[in-house]
Amino acid sequence: MLEYLKILLSLSLLCLGGCDRLGLPDPAKEAAAHEADARATGSACRHAGRGIEDCYALNPDAARAAVYAGWKEMNDYMRENNIAEVKPSVNASNSAEASAAASAASEHGSASASASAK
Repeated sequence: MLEYLKILLSLSLLCLGGCDRLGLPDPAKEAAAHEADARATGSACRHAGRGIEDCYALNPDAARAAVYAGWKEMNDYMRENNIAEVKPSVNASNSAEASAAASAASEHGSASASASAK
């Protein structure tokens, strides 16, 4: 009987160990990933020389507290190590216009291709 319980316990532990492989969402891991993304966004904004308000406006879905924490962390790091800001080569408005133009061009190209196929 004791052998049976040991086997049952080891099998149940083995099954529980594979829960990550089932693809079940883990809310704690997802929240940690979203916070890490927001902190990275904030620090990238600071490195690019953007103000915190611009960061909030450009990333409305990111958690403001985490964006600010990343921005402040990068600000302190840049001051301590005398790191200069890197000016972004593409403005936010230019990138939005470019992506809209690219999607319009791809729609026009696929419409032309389907029209020529008929």
